[in-house]
Amino acid sequence: MGELGEKIKGNVNEAIGKAKQMSSDPETKADGVAQETKGKAQQTLGKVKGALGDDI
Repeated sequence: MGELGEKIKGNVNEAIGKAKQMSSDPETKADGVAQETKGKAQQTLGKVKGALGDDI
């Protein structure tokens, strides 16, 4: 997947993660934190792919 795809997936995971953190259930909150972190990592990967090219 290219730069744009990674960034889109990252944005979606961050948004879903933030929404889950609004829950009163501690397990759902923890899932939200993990999903938001995953989204941030995907965004970073997208930036790296953009800087180096989609060949990585």
